[in-house]
Amino acid sequence: MSFLIPQAFAQTGAPQAEPTFFPLIMIGGLFLFMYLFIIRPQRKRQKEHTSLISALSKGDEVVMTSGLLAKITKVDEDYISVEAANNVELRFQKSAVHAVLPKGTIKKVSS
Repeated sequence: MSFLIPQAFAQTGAPQAEPTFFPLIMIGGLFLFMYLFIIRPQRKRQKEHTSLISALSKGDEVVMTSGLLAKITKVDEDYISVEAANNVELRFQKSAVHAVLPKGTIKKVSS
């Protein structure tokens, strides 16, 4: 237990230098924890979202971050045009797409 509580030395003797690696181990453990539980999962989600956005094509049914269900009518470099209702076309940034739905989902939901 001497790694948690430093030993007390008498006044008469000179203090002995002990290597204390515990603070360095704690800092290393903290960085490891942050990498494994914060940084790595966020990078994985970001990579999945980037691949989802790059795979968008005309005719895909999507859910936007606002909750809007729509069908993609046009895909540009940074923007997409979606049909939200009959003769209602909206433009969004590609990054606003939350998920791609299976074909026919909008028809099932609206019935």
